[in-house]
Amino acid sequence: MTAHLMLKVERLTKSYPAPAGALIVLKEVSFELTAGASLAIVGPSGSGKTTLLGLCAGLDTPTSGQVHLAGESLHQLNEDARARVRNAHVGFVFQNFQLIPTLTALENVLVPLELRGEGGRESEARVLLDRVGLGSRADHYPVQLSGGEQQRIALARAFINSPKILFCDEPTGNLDGETAASMTELVFGLNRERGTTLVLVTHDLELAKRCQRIIRLKNGAVLGE
Repeated sequence: MTAHLMLKVERLTKSYPAPAGALIVLKEVSFELTAGASLAIVGPSGSGKTTLLGLCAGLDTPTSGQVHLAGESLHQLNEDARARVRNAHVGFVFQNFQLIPTLTALENVLVPLELRGEGGRESEARVLLDRVGLGSRADHYPVQLSGGEQQRIALARAFINSPKILFCDEPTGNLDGETAASMTELVFGLNRERGTTLVLVTHDLELAKRCQRIIRLKNGAVLGE
């Protein structure tokens, strides 16, 4: 891998056993992404988009093929080692936010640092909360926040460990039009400011067009780029 290659996917295939034979979810998907680049993965429901995202991030393992993430060959690593790679290099924004309900907004943002054993960085978390427009809501719990506010908390959490690559799964899928537009500006603004590589799965073609590249999936295979 070159020094500037952030993500390399080689002939990635994922299948599951089924009574009628193997159910193939992804079929020999390959692409490369350089540091700081942005990529959208689009396609109809069931085309394998979220599966591909999870494999790229090391959340799951492929049936065959390889993923190289931030210079690490994931297929040679066990789950604990993949978790270390994710914690060191990766940020996530999920469609359903995945905030911890018993923690405040500030505490949710700090979770990735706590997992790394890095305390004493509350000021950084507050700066990020200000950046996403929620500095005044730091002590609020998720139940006290709107869906759009929860998604912005999730974005601040994703950037707290200065990830080299950010994976977004339908980041605007649960948001109204105005909130989705605001979220889009935040994602791409932080992408530019911090030089973070961006990979997002979306049904929104207008959002996809904001990326430098678009990969289209259908029935688990790359239809075109």
